[in-house]
Amino acid sequence: MKYVSMLLCLNPSYYVKQIYLKRKMKKILFAALFAAFSLLTAQADDVMTKKADGTYVVNTTTLAKDVKGYLGTTPVEIHIQKNKIVKVVPLKNQETPKYFARIKKLLLTKWEGLKVSKAEKTQIDGVTGATMSSDAVKENVKRGLQYYQKHK
Repeated sequence: MKYVSMLLCLNPSYYVKQIYLKRKMKKILFAALFAAFSLLTAQADDVMTKKADGTYVVNTTTLAKDVKGYLGTTPVEIHIQKNKIVKVVPLKNQETPKYFARIKKLLLTKWEGLKVSKAEKTQIDGVTGATMSSDAVKENVKRGLQYYQKHK
């Protein structure tokens, strides 16, 4: 045993490697623990948040990943206060700006002021020339309102 320890003392690179491996393992362990802790403490509901003034904000980004407009997804944020829709805000999307501007102006404002229960039942017409995008936005709002009703 004395000879082994003497040989190890003569080989400093062995110690350097051991120190390097220990540090590397600590970093990996720390990263794994941090990830596990983040998962455990993460808010279970990233879709809906409640502001200090009592307004609920429903984000449909994850609720409607499969809902596509003309060029891609059309997520929205639905702001609801006292069971009434305050506003519907479009989030980043790839739709044609010219047509989506019409959707913002003509479609998104139609839900403002409606009670959630009435808004779920109301048939809202789409925007001419932007049918696919309109349908996608309406489906996003529908899913967002359904989520709100189940989780408020």
